[in-house]
Amino acid sequence: MVFEHFALNVADIKKRVDWFVTHLGLKVVVAKEKAPFMTFLADSTGRVILELYQKEKEPLSNFKERQPSTFHIAFVSDDAEADKQRLMTEGATFVEEVKREDGTHLVMLRDPWGMPLQLCERPIKF
Repeated sequence: MVFEHFALNVADIKKRVDWFVTHLGLKVVVAKEKAPFMTFLADSTGRVILELYQKEKEPLSNFKERQPSTFHIAFVSDDAEADKQRLMTEGATFVEEVKREDGTHLVMLRDPWGMPLQLCERPIKF
């Protein structure tokens, strides 16, 4: 089996997609214009990683109530400090930061809607 994507039912889908594209470098691969607005996003390698949709009759993901350790989306960062500052300027909020002895720098943020995002700067990338 090969991983295809991870899907989330969210509110404010169009604003979220715009924010993810503009500030996280994701690219819209497929976007439906009618509800539930299924939108598939790819990372900079072109690989689809995330589907966002908005089915209001189903429970919407409320990330503000969840601890980031129970759910987060992680992104590779070449400069976690610079990316942290840039994303906070664009509405993300700071949660925590870990700097390990091996040079790993992990930054946990929340996007403007509360979804936990982790920036992973590692000396040896996965």
